[in-house]
Amino acid sequence: MPKSSRKLDALAALLERTGGDPKRIEAVRRAQNFRRSWIELAEILCQVRARNLHEKWGYADFYAYAQDELTLKRATVDKLTISYSTLERHAPQVLQRDGVATRIPDYDALEYYHRTVGELEAVTEADEEAANEDPERPRRRGRVPQIPSPELRQEFEDAVFNEGQPLGELRRRFDQHFFPKPKGAEELDRIKRANATARKLAELLAEIDGLPEALVRKLEAELGKLRAQLDDLAEPIKDQVAKATARANKRALKARAELAEQLARGDEPEQVAAVEEPEEQPAKHDKAPRKRKRSAG
Repeated sequence: MPKSSRKLDALAALLERTGGDPKRIEAVRRAQNFRRSWIELAEILCQVRARNLHEKWGYADFYAYAQDELTLKRATVDKLTISYSTLERHAPQVLQRDGVATRIPDYDALEYYHRTVGELEAVTEADEEAANEDPERPRRRGRVPQIPSPELRQEFEDAVFNEGQPLGELRRRFDQHFFPKPKGAEELDRIKRANATARKLAELLAEIDGLPEALVRKLEAELGKLRAQLDDLAEPIKDQVAKATARANKRALKARAELAEQLARGDEPEQVAAVEEPEEQPAKHDKAPRKRKRSAG
């Protein structure tokens, strides 16, 4: 039995023997059943935080309570509470399912939903600051999801709430729509994979007995040259991809801000089309004219 399970079992028994707070005991019991029903645990975590019950139990910090008493890491707590709140807000009917006759979505899938379309109408101050950043020096990490068409959003919600698709399947189907790759990204990925393969090959050659040392040194040198050339090829593409990503992020944030404005006015949300900017063309290097040989005479 895992250490965390033993700890929860012992704590539940102790609280029951000593007449502990029923809500506290319930939280521990639901943590025990976490693998079978994440929704019950997520529900009580939301209750504990909303009512600051952890303070009554001697914990000044909610995350410290979850870690010390329920053996839940902060990242897991955030996933659970965000996922539960997402269901409450966007698909409350799912909370009535028994998880047997009708499937309950995974909390990883719900977090993905929240991150992509669940909070389209919410634009935080941090988002607005990020939208005003110099696109060539973005401070926001990662990609900002593009706003989906109504048809795509409906398909996505069906996949999450009704079909119960796992995170991996959702990403395969929808990442290309929410996080389209900028021009050059696939080429950059190929170069990175080739570079990593060359590095790994050089490491493996040194570990193989029986190969002539002179041959290994020669191959290592050639692989080193190859990696250097790949680095040179990747550098301008990295810059191109970074700038294209920053522009896409800025467009997505602007579209979200416009949508939030429409909703704040009570207008019917309109589909905000992201206007594609022309891709930056790599600088062309003019070749120096060749010198002609003087003819004798």
